[in-house]
Amino acid sequence: MPNAITIDGVELSLIVERKQVKNVNARLRGTTMMVSAPHKMPQSALDEAIADLARRLVRRAHAQRVNQEEDAVALVQRIAARFAGVVPRPPEVSTVLFVTTQQACWGSYSRTTKTIRLNSVLRRMPRWVLESVVAHELAHVVHPDHSPAFWKLTRRVFPETDRAQAFLAGVSWLGQHLADLPPVERALLAGITDCDDQE
Repeated sequence: MPNAITIDGVELSLIVERKQVKNVNARLRGTTMMVSAPHKMPQSALDEAIADLARRLVRRAHAQRVNQEEDAVALVQRIAARFAGVVPRPPEVSTVLFVTTQQACWGSYSRTTKTIRLNSVLRRMPRWVLESVVAHELAHVVHPDHSPAFWKLTRRVFPETDRAQAFLAGVSWLGQHLADLPPVERALLAGITDCDDQE
């Protein structure tokens, strides 16, 4: 059994103890993961369970750190205020959570709980991209689809919508293909700045 594991770029020390338990249990304290596992559990199954639990715990800890960075509710409420006078009833927001569990979308909004959930990676992007995703999710309160009326409202509330959509499409493409790029091309991407020089 290795005494360390690297998950999502985070190296964790492992302390594994076989006990009289029915299931694998894990706690994360800083960068130490303490695991208790049944005596009879095969090592291969335990290794798989540890990797899965480590990923969940690391992502949960990251989400907690991200949510403490600033008052996201105030930011989202500023965007929600832009709907006033544009729609009969502006969307209400009571809770904002940056999460690491959304892998297929950038955000979501619950009418029931008035909670907006945002992919935690948005915290690292330019502010106008984050604000655009918020406007997008809040526009779904009025139009639950991606109809022309939805896009008209979104662009009215947040004029940089198309720019942000293009940015997010590029980020998504890069995220899906980065591992396939040769190291030289990855290094080249890191050095590119916005330049208009022509030869």
